[in-house]
Amino acid sequence: MPTPVTPLVQAVGLHKRYVDGPSVVEVLVGLDLAVLPGERVAIVGASGVGKSTLLHLLGCLDRPTEGAVRFDGGDVFDRSEADLAAFRSREIGFVFQFHQLLADFTALENVMMAGLIGREPRNEVRERATMLLDRVGLGPRLHHRPGELSGGEQQRVAVARSVMRRPRLLLADEPTGNLDPGTGERVQDLLIDLNRETGAALVVATHNERFASALGRCLRLERGRLFEVSVAEAWAPSEAGGRFG
Repeated sequence: MPTPVTPLVQAVGLHKRYVDGPSVVEVLVGLDLAVLPGERVAIVGASGVGKSTLLHLLGCLDRPTEGAVRFDGGDVFDRSEADLAAFRSREIGFVFQFHQLLADFTALENVMMAGLIGREPRNEVRERATMLLDRVGLGPRLHHRPGELSGGEQQRVAVARSVMRRPRLLLADEPTGNLDPGTGERVQDLLIDLNRETGAALVVATHNERFASALGRCLRLERGRLFEVSVAEAWAPSEAGGRFG
C-alpha cells in the first residue's frame, strides 16, 4: 500500500461569522479542506460567497470564529502573533487581484522587500529578486516604479514577490480578474509554471473557467462549505441560482 501523504495545509471545521449590531453573517459553516504538497486547487463560487475570506484564513491573515487551520499537522493559530507573522512571511506567498505594490519603490525593491524583512543577506536577496523578475519577463524593467508599468507587468512583479522566500503554499485571490484576457493567461501560465518549478502548493480563487480547468482540482464554495466538482459542474447553475463564470 502507498504511504499516505500528509496534507500541507488543512482547514478543519472552519466557521467565520461577522457581527454587525444585531446582524450576524455566517460566511463559512464547518468548512473542511486538505491541500497536499505541490497540489493545484481552484476555488470557485459566486461573488461574495466567501472565497477571499477562506484564503485569508488559510494564509493566517485572519482568524476563524471556530475551527482550526493546520500546517504540517500543527494548528497555526497556537502560535504567538510574532511567531505567526514570521511563519506567514516564510511559508506563505500571496497574489491578490490588486497587486498592492509600494508605489515609491522600484520593481526590484518591491520584490526584495520580502527577503529583507526576513533578514536575509542583502546581496543574496538582490540576486534572487533580479533572477525572479527576469524569470517573469521583467529583466529590462527592474528599476521602473509601479506607475511606470502596465497592469500586467505590475501583477507579474507581485507574482515574483510572492515566491521570493520560497513559500510552500501560494495563495492567489482572483489574480487575473483585473487583467485583459491575453495578459491574464500569461499570469495564469506563470503561476502554474512556478508551482511546477518550486513545488509550492497553489490555491487560486477564480472566476476564470480556463484557469480553473488548468489547475486540475476544482472546489465550489457554496452555503459556507466546499464541494468537489468538475470544472463543467462548477460553471453550471448553482442551487442558489446563477452561474459562477
